[in-house]
Amino acid sequence: MNSMQDARLNEDALVLSGNYAETMRELVLPYLAEHRQQMTLPGWEGKPLAVSRFDAEEPRGTLVLVHGFTSCVEKFSELIYSLLRNRWSVLAYDQRGHGYSWREKDLPDDSVVNVDHFEDYVRDLEIVCREILQKMPAPYVLFSHSMGGAVSGLFLEQHPDAFARAVFCAPMIAPQHGGIPIFLAEGLCRAEKALGRGHQRIFFSKPYSDPETFEESNASGRERFDWYNDLRHRTAAYHTNGPTYQWTLEALGVTGKLLAPGAVERIEIPVKVYGAETDQSVLPEPQAAFAARLKNGGRTVVAGARHEIYRSSDAVLFPWWHEILAFYAGAVIG
Repeated sequence: MNSMQDARLNEDALVLSGNYAETMRELVLPYLAEHRQQMTLPGWEGKPLAVSRFDAEEPRGTLVLVHGFTSCVEKFSELIYSLLRNRWSVLAYDQRGHGYSWREKDLPDDSVVNVDHFEDYVRDLEIVCREILQKMPAPYVLFSHSMGGAVSGLFLEQHPDAFARAVFCAPMIAPQHGGIPIFLAEGLCRAEKALGRGHQRIFFSKPYSDPETFEESNASGRERFDWYNDLRHRTAAYHTNGPTYQWTLEALGVTGKLLAPGAVERIEIPVKVYGAETDQSVLPEPQAAFAARLKNGGRTVVAGARHEIYRSSDAVLFPWWHEILAFYAGAVIG
C-alpha cells in the first residue's frame, strides 16, 4: 500500500461500504483496467477460456483465483484490487460455461450451465497453470470459492506441490440437494439423462429474468450485493443461474472423489478452509471432513457470513480478508 492511505479504502485496500459503487467506478475498475491483460486460451479439448492476467507493481508472487458456480472474474474485482495493491499479481479466468468462456450450444437458454465431466474443469485449471502461471512471478498461491473449491481440491490432490498455499472459501465439497437423499437426487438425474434430457435445466431452476433480491442472495453485504447485481443485470454473459441434470449429477459425484481414501492426505501445503455461518449452497459436514483430513490445515466458520463470504459487510469481510493476506504472506517469508 502507498503511504498515503485513500480514505475510501481500508488498510488492505478493500472498499469501504460508504459510496461503494462510486469508489468501484472511479478508483477500482480503472486501476484494474490499467493492470490487466485479457486473453483467450484454448482450454481442455480446445474450448476457449476467457483469461485475465493482472500484473502487480513489484510483485511478491502470483495468486490464481478460481470462481464458483454461475460466477465470473468480475465478481471478484474488489479482492483482485486489494491483492494488486498488496503486491500480488493475479491470474483468473471464467470457467467453461461461465462469463465469456466457451458454452455449449444445445442448452435450453444462455443462463443454464452444463458440464459433461467435472474433470473438465480440473483440466482447464491445469492448462491455465501450465500455459500462463508458469510465466508469472512465484511463489504461487490459490484462492477458490464454492464450485471452484471442488475444482481446486481435485487439482491439489493430483498436483500437491503446484501451489505454496491455498484458501478455500465456502468450498463445494458437497452441494446442497434440497434435503432429498443423495441416492434419490442422483437417481432422478440419471433417469433424466437416460431419457435424453441430461442437458435440460433441472426442474427447480428457472431462466434468468429479473435482478436477484438481496434477501434471497448469497451475499450479506448490501452495497457489495447491489454493485454486482447491477453489473450482472446489464451484462448478458453473467446471467448464468441454474444447472442441467448432467451438471447436477457431476456435482453430486464430486464428493466421493474429493474424499476418496488417501486423496486429501496427498495435500501437504498449508491450507485454510472457511465455511460460512449461513450457507444454503453447500453442505458443512463434508466441508469439515475435508478440512479435518488436511495434513497442514483446518476449517474456520465465519460468523455473520452467507455463502459468498467475500461479499459480506465491512465488519465481517475486513478481518477475514486481513487474515487471508497474512496467511499468503507466509508463502513469501517461507
